[in-house]
Amino acid sequence: MFRSHPLLVATALAFIPFASSALASSGDAWDVAAKCTVLAESRIEQPKVVVDPFGTESYGVAILTGKAVGADAIVSSICVYDKKSQAAEIGGELPADQVTISIP
Repeated sequence: MFRSHPLLVATALAFIPFASSALASSGDAWDVAAKCTVLAESRIEQPKVVVDPFGTESYGVAILTGKAVGADAIVSSICVYDKKSQAAEIGGELPADQVTISIP
């Protein structure tokens, strides 16, 4: 079950270099960032978000990272946004020793 987990993380991380400030002005990217940030706030203090500028035809994808609420650990979470229903869901916390994300 977890064998595809590293592939999912690697695929998501591969899109980080394509993120740009111009993307933040697009409607879909703004919605993904806003909805995912709200979901992450109960888990991650002041989450930093990177939105995949391409996503899929049906879903927006983002990675959120920051200090875990109530702990000193740095964690990341993957969030998916259904473009049709405009609903977002966030995955579990991935510790820094499993996922390393650097956001400028």
